Amino acid sequence: MIRAGALALVLAAAPAWAQQDGTVLIVPPEDDGTLLEPAPLGAEELLLEPDLDLDFVPGLNGIPEEPPVVALTGQGALLRGLDKLSGAVVDIDLAPGDTGAFGRLQVTLGDCRYPEDNPSGDAFAYLVIRTSGDEVPVFQGWMIASSPALNAMDHPRYDVWVLRCKIS
Repeated sequence: MIRAGALALVLAAAPAWAQQDGTVLIVPPEDDGTLLEPAPLGAEELLLEPDLDLDFVPGLNGIPEEPPVVALTGQGALLRGLDKLSGAVVDIDLAPGDTGAFGRLQVTLGDCRYPEDNPSGDAFAYLVIRTSGDEVPVFQGWMIASSPALNAMDHPRYDVWVLRCKIS
């Protein structure tokens, strides 16, 4: 349904003419009258790509590529928990594979990693958070210390976020 709607938008934005052989020719509105490649009728997707300016692609034309970020594994993680009802704030110190309790939550640390060049600010940890007695996690995934709202736990009473990885 969404594909059909997108196709209708593309076809409505650009004039199209059907030919005898079953192909559709599409002329973009800003074009000088030259036609694009014919597309067969009944095609599931019809994508019009703009001209790419390769002068701004990293690695081409002398523009340097950014080096990949090297992530190191920490010896554990320091998390912070907030009870929204009582206002209590608790720091949770976990090693990989350990489970800590915070209120009615069971927080399990899978792994904590940090970039080699910024170990204190950009840590990210894989957490599994369950309510006591439940098998289905309330949260399962990576949390990032520098952007806690990017992948946050959604719980009516508790909030948990990553502060940093423990390093030697």
